[in-house]
Parts: sequence; C-alpha cells; structure tokens
Amino acid sequence: MRVVKILGPGCANCRKLEAVAREAIAAAGVQAEVLKVKDMAAIMAYELTSTPGLVVDERLVCSGRIPTIAEVRGWLGN
Repeated sequence: MRVVKILGPGCANCRKLEAVAREAIAAAGVQAEVLKVKDMAAIMAYELTSTPGLVVDERLVCSGRIPTIAEVRGWLGN
C-alpha cells in the first residue's frame, strides 16, 4: 500500500491537492492511505519551500503547485 501525504496548513490549494490525489489514486486503482500533514515542523522535515506539497512513499514529488491527475498517477507508478 502506498502512503500519500498532503503537506500544508489546510488552505484551499491543500484541499484541491488532496482531491486531485484521491482522484488519481482511484483512477490508478492502487491502494493508498492519504494523510494530511499540517504540523509545520513535520512539513519542514521534507525541505518544502512552498505549500502545498505532495509526498509519495516518503519522497517529496511536488511542491508549490497543484499537479495534474496524470502526474500523480505517474508518481504512484501507474
């Protein structure tokens, strides 16, 4: 099972990123746990320069923008 983390304070862009990630997970047919990380110390551990951020299996794959569903599917391995 994949672990997908949404890094950010919970702003509109963070919610949009979560929606895109969940849609990509469903479209890819993979099992994934989606976690929201709002704690700034935990977010900074990923060396994120701007939010929102997307982490797949402990690897920061995107920051500061909303990726496409296709991009997220690629990072999920499908």
